[in-house]
Amino acid sequence: MRIVFMGTPDFAVQTLAAICEAGHEVTGVVTQVDRPKGRKMEITPGPVAAEALRRGLPLYQTARVRNNEEAAAWIRDRNPEAIVVAAFGQIIPQEILDLPKYGCLNVHASILPAYRGAAPIQHAILDGCKKSGVTIMRMDEGLDTGDIVSVREVEITDEETGGSLFDKLAKEGAALLVETLPKVESGEAVYTPQPEESTTAYASMISRETGFVDWTADAAQIARKVRAMNPWPSAWTTLDGKTLKIWGAHVGKEDLLGEEGSAGRIVRQDAKGIYVQTGRGILILDELQMEGRRRMTAAEFLRGYVIRNPYLGKKNAN
Repeated sequence: MRIVFMGTPDFAVQTLAAICEAGHEVTGVVTQVDRPKGRKMEITPGPVAAEALRRGLPLYQTARVRNNEEAAAWIRDRNPEAIVVAAFGQIIPQEILDLPKYGCLNVHASILPAYRGAAPIQHAILDGCKKSGVTIMRMDEGLDTGDIVSVREVEITDEETGGSLFDKLAKEGAALLVETLPKVESGEAVYTPQPEESTTAYASMISRETGFVDWTADAAQIARKVRAMNPWPSAWTTLDGKTLKIWGAHVGKEDLLGEEGSAGRIVRQDAKGIYVQTGRGILILDELQMEGRRRMTAAEFLRGYVIRNPYLGKKNAN
């Protein structure tokens, strides 16, 4: 099948590679423009752009495909029978959706209609879900509202991080897409309309601020945030006026309740970790990274750092 692929980040690379390795003809790749990266902020191709260049595939980069006749013409000239979209990060106009014979197929990292939106992986962990999955969907102009073609579920473990679930779903999504394409081409695929309303809240985009820890939440919620935000943007707070990233934490069994209003207060420090009072229960910090320092266990951290202010998330405390 002749395919134009549209995607940008690491999640999409496995799907592009799987399409190529399955013998399909990728006549073009559309991705976001190159952006500054690293400490030196050097302009660097994104993961999909780099993969396309490595494979010698025709590449078109744009900050916007909507109201972009040049982009539509470029895709039209590639004469695709299908367009495959994975984490492209832009709204695709109807003009492009209507181009290919078999439509536009999207690899979405949730079991639709749950977690429509830009960050389904992190939100599934934040909400304490026991399973997630990938959906192959025939796109329409709505936000993840198109007909469902195929679905594959995966388990979310108690130790799952945003990064580990990302890796699982990228692999499963690539495999499911390749399994689905022949059914689409042969006419065997079944297109199941989604209900109008999602079964969950919209999985809005994650930003650095999303990772900020509200210590008045309960310990279990904060522990899920630590896992969901790992590796990006990381859960974080402040200690002695500096940013403190939290890479690992678990809910403590001890009932070390302080006085009312003491959420965010460090109530114990020992070889097992740093014990923090939350709105409900104790959260034990296992792995940390102070601003300007390397990532380390809590025990390592405590050997080299004297905590002056016992409150996290507050620059000043009495």
